[in-house]
Amino acid sequence: MKSLKIAGVPEHFNLPWHLAIEENAFEERGIELEWTDVPEGTGRMCQMLRDGETDIAIILTEGIVKDITEGNPSKIVQTYVESPLLWGIHVGGHTSIESPDEIKNGKIAISRYGSGSHLMAYINAKNQGWDATGLQFEVINNLDGAIKALTNGTADYFMWEHFTTKPVVDKGIFKRIGDCPTPWPCFVIAVRNEILEKKPSVIAHVLDVINTYTVEFKQIPSIDRTIANRYKQKLEDIQKWLSLTQWSQQQISETVIKNVQEQLMSLDILDKKTAYKELVFNQ
Repeated sequence: MKSLKIAGVPEHFNLPWHLAIEENAFEERGIELEWTDVPEGTGRMCQMLRDGETDIAIILTEGIVKDITEGNPSKIVQTYVESPLLWGIHVGGHTSIESPDEIKNGKIAISRYGSGSHLMAYINAKNQGWDATGLQFEVINNLDGAIKALTNGTADYFMWEHFTTKPVVDKGIFKRIGDCPTPWPCFVIAVRNEILEKKPSVIAHVLDVINTYTVEFKQIPSIDRTIANRYKQKLEDIQKWLSLTQWSQQQISETVIKNVQEQLMSLDILDKKTAYKELVFNQ
């Protein structure tokens, strides 16, 4: 049995992995896949890849592109979710703020530097026509940390996935004042170079299994109810999320990589471009 460690956020996007693990689909290929939930998100998973704490990460495209450019010894092996991620822009539920214009100079809660919540703050600033050079951040670690920060006023707004935060909005803890979709496919599968060199056939089997699950995921009977119950979401919210979400079974394109790098460079988040072959694994 070949052992691999895999990490991802504890969100509905990753249910195909959990179903495959629970149904022993990887074990049937001789693979023991050990899953770790990472509520802190992409910044933490980048560090886990660097430190060898995980072999595989289901990770935000912009975050891993930036981190590989900055020395993370990993490569993207495939796009996982083709559709954009819808980032909700949230303020404390107790505030009188109603529009993004009112938070132009506000302090932004982020899970950590290099995370999606950090990088997308720049994309949002660009979309709003703000000067992004003076953005201020408060590191809050995860969603619970953001709830504390927005409630006690140590941060003014927080960007996180729209549907994951919807229950917090429904309770009145957060108020959503807008959305900011990623201008690229949102999740990719990244693997440490050491694993790609030593176990390329094992990674090929992992991708084959997960692609079988994602291509059929929306056709699973009552999958909307399963997700709603498992992730404590309203059924209508999950149905909307499913209608917006498209999984992928293909490698990320050179065009997408170019777009990500150009946008990050235009915002001074990325210092240099990296060749496609240095970012992406050619099977």
